[in-house]
Amino acid sequence: MKNVGGIDRIIRIIVGLAVISWGVYAENWLGAIGIVPLLTGFIRWCPAYLPFGFKTCKK
Repeated sequence: MKNVGGIDRIIRIIVGLAVISWGVYAENWLGAIGIVPLLTGFIRWCPAYLPFGFKTCKK
């Protein structure tokens, strides 16, 4: 069941790539945190939206 819409998805992918890129540039393992928004952007599902019943995608 998808709960991440178009603009939200694009922002997640851009932020994920930016954080991963920063981690590679800074040689810091914290850049791996970027995998979370990148993955949720690609699969279009965010577990943090479930408790609130929040959806950014159209039906």
